[in-house]
Amino acid sequence: MKLIFLGTSAAQPTSERGLTCICLERDGEVLMFDAGEGAQISYLRCGLGWNKKMRIFVTHLHGDHCIGILGLLQTMTLQNRLEVVEIYGPDGIEEFIASNIKILNFGLSFPVIISTIEEGLVLEDKTYFIHACKADHFIPAFSYLFQEKDKPGKFYPEKAKAIGVPEGKLWHDLQMDYEIKIGNKTIKPSDVMGEKRRGKKIGISGDTRPTKRLESFFKNCDYLSFDSTFSDELREKAIETCHSTAKEAAMLAKNAGVENLILTHFSARYRDENELLVEAKAIHNSVIAARDLLEIEIK
Repeated sequence: MKLIFLGTSAAQPTSERGLTCICLERDGEVLMFDAGEGAQISYLRCGLGWNKKMRIFVTHLHGDHCIGILGLLQTMTLQNRLEVVEIYGPDGIEEFIASNIKILNFGLSFPVIISTIEEGLVLEDKTYFIHACKADHFIPAFSYLFQEKDKPGKFYPEKAKAIGVPEGKLWHDLQMDYEIKIGNKTIKPSDVMGEKRRGKKIGISGDTRPTKRLESFFKNCDYLSFDSTFSDELREKAIETCHSTAKEAAMLAKNAGVENLILTHFSARYRDENELLVEAKAIHNSVIAARDLLEIEIK
């Protein structure tokens, strides 16, 4: 499992940074959070593959967060994609995509399923959940939380043999967290396995002011990517435009018990992110400044 930052700029691209797009690649699936203009170019450069299972989560309907979906869908069609793409976003997401596909008159080689989200559980997959929380921006916006389900603990073959479980399907069932029966005897996974391993939690803020609500939503995240558009000397501008400073991002992450904070969505006024990184590191002890094409292994 890894996080890949395809674009890290705010509002407008720079010569070094594309517009917002973050991918979580996991078990052959791509979960994409926002897709600013030109997202398919960075996607191609990362070699993520055009026919993988994909879900796209849009935080809000500002161009630098969603216009790239159109180019991405068209490029996937030209690459003969067949796999369905699921798209989730705030009210208006379906009209935005459907209207533009009609106006631009391009057909798709694959099905697209579009769902309007509300705050709370967005979806439950076999091995993870996606939750949404209202962000504080000047149009309807959401932040997202990827929460992996707890994983089974270590399997001990010697314990299984000792209580008479034959090797094969029954071992597999126990490892998949199913109880089994041998005669009249019920055997639980806990009889042959160690403690469950806690699933990872990864937060994506989108554009927002820091809030107590988000602080609670991102509680104990292993990784949190948070809006860090400005340095703290421009805090008034951050308030005016409903964004956050790097210092505010670090304070929220510290209060939420976040293990690793990732700063992103940088104003084009910053040629490099060191000023913002220094500001955040003064508050939180594990901070990374994202850059385009940065990959972070989630272990």
